[in-house]
Amino acid sequence: MIIVLQDGSEIPVFKQIRNQIVMGISDGRLAPGEKLPTVRGLAEEIGINSMTVNKAYQLLKQEGYIVTDRRNGVRVREEIEQTSGLTAEAEQELARLVSEAKIRGMSRNDFVALVDAYFEKGRQGK
Repeated sequence: MIIVLQDGSEIPVFKQIRNQIVMGISDGRLAPGEKLPTVRGLAEEIGINSMTVNKAYQLLKQEGYIVTDRRNGVRVREEIEQTSGLTAEAEQELARLVSEAKIRGMSRNDFVALVDAYFEKGRQGK
């Protein structure tokens, strides 16, 4: 999986890494049990401080997306806990996206169609 950082983004780099890994799990680019690069390896690959990658990995571990151990390294969790809702932070992000869409004049139907397209994209593993 290739991590692409957006220079000048308001989203912190550790969060960009976290978000891209979550999207990779969702769309099938990262399979259950798949090994991820080491903290140092990923930091060198994308040219950032290893503490930033470590922060992203710690967040992913806390959220239940990855597991780490000294012998096997970092892996995508085999079974991610299924819940029917979003985290409070994800709900806030969704509220922000809905607000932005409304301000920019996007119709509810167009917004829902866009959400449906992303939802299906993630489910199909593309």
